[in-house]
Amino acid sequence: MVTFNGLHISLCDLKHQIMGREELKAASCDLQITNAQTKEEYTDENALIPKTSSVIVRRIPGGGVKATGKTDVITLLKVNV
Repeated sequence: MVTFNGLHISLCDLKHQIMGREELKAASCDLQITNAQTKEEYTDENALIPKTSSVIVRRIPGGGVKATGKTDVITLLKVNV
């Protein structure tokens, strides 16, 4: 689960949060983020992902070859401060 302030989170910010939590190095891999309901892959780093969305996260090698076997579903939550 990822928590954030506001109605949306950018793809870039979401990737940073997940990579930080999982202690992943940006030089060695990237994350493929897909909408769990529509199966649409988010590719624009500035794309806004709405709160309460569920996304599928796949770790892919830095060169962008094929996805690894690990897949997680993440639910996004808005946090009111």
